[in-house]
Amino acid sequence: MPLRHDSADHATTDRTFQVDLRGLVDLLSHHLYSSPRVYLRELLQNAVDALTARHSLEPGAPADAFGIRLYADGSVVRVEDDGVGLTEADVHTFLATIGRSSKRAEQIADQRADFIGQFGIGLLSCFLVADEIHVVSRSARTPDAPAVEWRGRGDGSYAVRTLPASARPRSGTTVTLTPRADAGEWTRPAQVHALARHFGSLLRHPVTFDDGTGGQAAPVNPDPAPWARTHPTPGARSRALAAYGEEVFGFTPLDTIELDLPAVGLKGIACVLPEAIPAGRRHGHRVHVKGMLLSEQAEEILPDWAFFVRCVVDAESLRPTASRESLYEDDTLAAVRDALAERLRAWIARAAASDPELLGRFLQVHHLAVKSLAVHDDEIMRMLLPWLPFETTDGHATLDEFARTHRTVLVTSSVEEFRQVAAIASAAGLGVVNGGYTYDRELVHRLPEIRPEVSVADLDPATLTAHLDPVDRETELAAAAYLAQARDALAVFDCDVALRTFQPASAPALLLDSREARHERTRSQLAREQQGGVWGDILGALRQEAPRAQLILNQLNPLVRTAVTIGEPELARTSAEALYGQAAMLSRRPLRPAESSLINRSFLDLLAHALRKDS
Repeated sequence: MPLRHDSADHATTDRTFQVDLRGLVDLLSHHLYSSPRVYLRELLQNAVDALTARHSLEPGAPADAFGIRLYADGSVVRVEDDGVGLTEADVHTFLATIGRSSKRAEQIADQRADFIGQFGIGLLSCFLVADEIHVVSRSARTPDAPAVEWRGRGDGSYAVRTLPASARPRSGTTVTLTPRADAGEWTRPAQVHALARHFGSLLRHPVTFDDGTGGQAAPVNPDPAPWARTHPTPGARSRALAAYGEEVFGFTPLDTIELDLPAVGLKGIACVLPEAIPAGRRHGHRVHVKGMLLSEQAEEILPDWAFFVRCVVDAESLRPTASRESLYEDDTLAAVRDALAERLRAWIARAAASDPELLGRFLQVHHLAVKSLAVHDDEIMRMLLPWLPFETTDGHATLDEFARTHRTVLVTSSVEEFRQVAAIASAAGLGVVNGGYTYDRELVHRLPEIRPEVSVADLDPATLTAHLDPVDRETELAAAAYLAQARDALAVFDCDVALRTFQPASAPALLLDSREARHERTRSQLAREQQGGVWGDILGALRQEAPRAQLILNQLNPLVRTAVTIGEPELARTSAEALYGQAAMLSRRPLRPAESSLINRSFLDLLAHALRKDS
């Protein structure tokens, strides 16, 4: 071992890393690659890169002059290419040194972007299915060089020898694997053919497969990518792309969007999903790099809001990660993501301008995705906000339809608030939009930007109460005693009680109680319970004047008219509690434990009273 003297008193010994190849293969299989099936992708990739290098040596050769041939008969898997090949020196340099890639050689460094792989560990993936890798290669760079054989074994040993020219008359490389018994799932002939189709269907070099039965070799990629084919009419092209999308993704697209970014050599299609998916759930996209399938779950190719499409693309300039199963996040990927997002915006704009039927079908399914986009994109907001559906007191309607009949639009802050007031507000002629769903409240408030004649305001209890008709003085005085007992009974819920008239008459009571008010009352209650402690001081500092809930009794309802005449104090309290409980349930908000207990108690008390009266 060489010694390096750093000082007169200290010496440092330079050592060489010892690599446990079996441990490294185990690391690859469990942490780098998602499945042993990637061995075939790595072999195809190496073959494609070798062909790319061969074409750089012979640029005048026809595109289909060199190809890749696969063979699998159950006992061996063989991949043969007509690529640039390796010399004996190349074998020692590149196959026997882990982490070194022939694609990094100085003579082709300036062509690095032409190659799929860049990490030099792909051949190790073959140890996921075999204990030995047998390589025979002959270099096209040195025509008189002999063929060379390399045998690498899973224990980390290898052997190299030269062979006579007759062992491989043509330039190129053959890799042969003898599968282990436990690798049959990935090395059976039918599986090898399926994997070749899966990974290499868009490769630009001809690839064939032979199952050893003596029949004619089957083409793996007989047709070019669908967007690279010519079609007699635009309609025929559109149908062909839709058929390809259905073949790849298993659904009939609502529409297909062609994607073409010449700056990065990207082509492909985006298929609009025919059904809605939950907000935030993102589908993966199929990304090919130079024809080789990189990933079926590449979420990073599109922004989060574009969850209404699934894409299949083939790109030249995107950079794969070390496992070559996802994309490296860099400036190029960010620019591609922005450019593809612009293509989707342009498709929406074209549909809005020239195909209202398509736009209507799209918005019916994917209005949530468009709302997400409209929140952050002023152009889309101005273009599509009038078309977007919302839940309103007039039913489900677009804002454009709703604004025609309501110049003042009120919007609730929660779904439960809308549920509380919808029937009464509709009867009172108020135009209320449910703003409790994601993005809705923010978008409704932007309506005046495109409809200046319309005003938008948040709905608060005072606004609704102002539209409820007061009862006459005589009726209010007659009900005063009952209202006082009702307020006392409901004081535990910080609830006031008032008597009004409103439609529909079938509604006995309306509970006005916002989520914010309930939270404030809960905080105030905690502050009272924690007086004197640090937590109590914090809550006290946050305390505001807690707004009270309001139980509005409907004088038009026969049950209420009877209730306000009750002279028996306990029965009056029980009826008020029952009316509160019924109104709370109709609001469809979660009931507090005390409210559930009140509903059960008031029901039983009323039942007991009825039974005593009848006996």
